Amino acid sequence: MANTTVNRCIWLLDTIRRHGRITRQQLEEAWLRSPHSNGRPLSRRTFCNHRAAAEEFFNVNIACDPKSFEYYIEDDNDNNESVTDWLLNSVSLNEVLVGARGITDRIFLENVPSARDFLDIVISALKADSRVRFNYHSYTRSLPTQGIVLEPYFIRLFKQRWYLIGRNTAEDRIKTYALDRMSDVKQLADKFEPDPGFDMQEYFRHSYGIVVTHNTPRKVVLRVDPRQAKYFRALPLHSSQIETVSDKFSLFTYHIRLTDDFVAELLSYGPHITVLEPPELRAMIKSSLRESLRNYGET
Repeated sequence: MANTTVNRCIWLLDTIRRHGRITRQQLEEAWLRSPHSNGRPLSRRTFCNHRAAAEEFFNVNIACDPKSFEYYIEDDNDNNESVTDWLLNSVSLNEVLVGARGITDRIFLENVPSARDFLDIVISALKADSRVRFNYHSYTRSLPTQGIVLEPYFIRLFKQRWYLIGRNTAEDRIKTYALDRMSDVKQLADKFEPDPGFDMQEYFRHSYGIVVTHNTPRKVVLRVDPRQAKYFRALPLHSSQIETVSDKFSLFTYHIRLTDDFVAELLSYGPHITVLEPPELRAMIKSSLRESLRNYGET
């Protein structure tokens, strides 16, 4: 796909997403204001071509309401929508960075090392429903585990690391593996039938990040100072987040499992937050803080 067509597909999807619903006339007006029009109107043929290309490239459906004649992005799958948004943002960012080659010494990006070596193999296996075999260098073991065979269910990006989640065939249970701890990754010819009852959204629904336990989700209440509350509003800690605002602080409530990565995240905010409930989480936070103080000779 030529760069011009890609840019126009990005513009079309971004414009429709920002409006939610938009008529053909509104699209025409937005098109004439954009740098892609060169002062020429958006012909029906051009619109149809870019609409079809955008649908194919980003795996979406640009639907039209027959009653209002408004166009919108049709998507009943939250995860498909998040992947589309991520892909759209990534492609848009790529186009911006290509035009910024002259100032690359002034642009600093986060490193995601796990995407370099094995992401393409893992995605290929996911598309083909093929098993993968790899060695795994866990942080908790001195020697790597050899020859793990996994039925890959899905991948997830979290805090600059890609993870592969699937069924470990030897242990017959769902496990999570970081791609940057893998070596000698091979896509096998063996096929498997994904479990139709496995719901990826439900699997992570009550987890903060990548750690999944069988513990019962708990009601968590945080008292947050006004400045930190602004960050939580802009980027919620979890999808269950509910805020209650008062004059001097905000209360943020969650329905979430108490996992190690969630505790670590809360600790990273220091005195800007206070755990009010549940008591178990307060105890976990206090215990970690005491251990930290002992490292500095404090008790």
